[in-house]
Amino acid sequence: MSFHWNPFQKKNHDNNTDKKQVESPLHKDISENIAKLKLEFGDSTEIVIRTFHIGRHKDLPAVAIYMEGLADQNFVNKFIMESLMLHSSDIEEHASSKALFQSIKMNALTLSNVKILKVWDELVLSILSGSTIIMIDGWNEALVGETQGWEERAITEPTSQTVVRGPKDAFTESIKINVTLIRKRIKSANLRMETVQIGEVSRTQIAYMYIQGIAKEDLVQEVKSRLDKIHTDSILESGNIEEFIQDQMLTPFPQLINTERPDAAVGNLLEGRVVILINGTPFVLIAPATFFQFFQSPEDYYQRADIATFMRLLRFLVFFISLLAPSIYIALTTFHQQMLPFPLLINIAAQREGIPFPAFIEALIMEVTFEILREAGIRMPRAVGQAVSIVGAIVIGEAAVQAGIISPAMVIVVGITAISSFAIPSFNIAISARILRFIFMASAAMAGFYGMTLTAIVVVAHMNSLRSFGVPYLKPLSPFSLSEQKDIFLRLPQWFSQKKLSTIGNANEIKKPTNQASQDGD
Repeated sequence: MSFHWNPFQKKNHDNNTDKKQVESPLHKDISENIAKLKLEFGDSTEIVIRTFHIGRHKDLPAVAIYMEGLADQNFVNKFIMESLMLHSSDIEEHASSKALFQSIKMNALTLSNVKILKVWDELVLSILSGSTIIMIDGWNEALVGETQGWEERAITEPTSQTVVRGPKDAFTESIKINVTLIRKRIKSANLRMETVQIGEVSRTQIAYMYIQGIAKEDLVQEVKSRLDKIHTDSILESGNIEEFIQDQMLTPFPQLINTERPDAAVGNLLEGRVVILINGTPFVLIAPATFFQFFQSPEDYYQRADIATFMRLLRFLVFFISLLAPSIYIALTTFHQQMLPFPLLINIAAQREGIPFPAFIEALIMEVTFEILREAGIRMPRAVGQAVSIVGAIVIGEAAVQAGIISPAMVIVVGITAISSFAIPSFNIAISARILRFIFMASAAMAGFYGMTLTAIVVVAHMNSLRSFGVPYLKPLSPFSLSEQKDIFLRLPQWFSQKKLSTIGNANEIKKPTNQASQDGD
């Protein structure tokens, strides 16, 4: 598999590849470490520094440090302070700092996950991540206990990718919960997860998951390579990652899938793709992506094959309506009136009597108006947003017709176009249709169907040149593969094939159990 990546992004990444951070070790004197820590955080009141003595060791002070609001104080009090102050009497009273450190690590702490840190930057990051630091005077290492306890949003239903039939859980902003939602569905030791931290300031935790043996090794390495080359101050959402790792910048088409549905992520993992999870956002990225994936819904695999096929074909139809309906109207009324039935032509001509604008300007006014109403409906408070968009469209459309600015036929065409864009399951590909719609409108106004045909050729050629992590964007139509057509326009029954429907990963055959006794008998 060959990969094509944007050279401009590589150049930006390479400027920072030679920067090396100098690792600063911890000091043996805890008072020096406390002073340095206060200076690091600007003497913030959020940092809780608790100095205490471990058991009977009155001559060997220790300190516990955590950030208020990020660490769970009940965890700190019960599993750290109580364990070290009240239940450490079996430790020798005059033990050295080294022996005391090892004894605490092995016997005293009742936390499930305890690590040792030697570097200052890792200590600061652990505090900012909600962990609690334990340092003992005279020893230049620190113990770190995971005590994260901030408030997290509960698992709720998806808001942007709803289905009638299927699971109702959605990803949250917690990467740990999101990983759990995936592992709950794939109980296999071959499901692998690797993590990186990106962002000089935010230090956002990024995880990418794949199934070993199904996902191709060069795809996994390419994802890892692109993530490692990201150098930025902060990563706040998956869209930030998407811009850094996509193959082509100058294109209206999305090159990665984003989803908030765990079942959709699991389905793509089983097809050999890589899922990228970003801490702080409920939307995960899926790589690579092909054009036809954006018309597939998880519900397709929960309904009967005939119903799923009908709905999928309907999605392709509404995509073309959303993309081409205003352009077709402009071309027919401006250049190709002879293609219309005579009664319909008379009605349209009568409606356009007195309209001061050509069809293109008429369509442009209505399209821009609908885009403004759509955006206003999203930004307005939820209680009034839907009412504003619907009422606004009806009132403005009817007022424009009565004022003689817009013809009734144009209102119908633009209304159908707007509704069709909402029927596309992927918001990203719907935006692509909305952008390209204006280009097709301009080409139809200049040369009718000939201009639309030339524009369509350019768009298809551009799509054919796109790659997503080395996978052709129009696969499996270009290059054509007959064996992979069973899950593109049609959704064939599950029993039709014993092979996993995969266009990206390695062939994953469902192995039937063999009867060893009957084989031995033969």
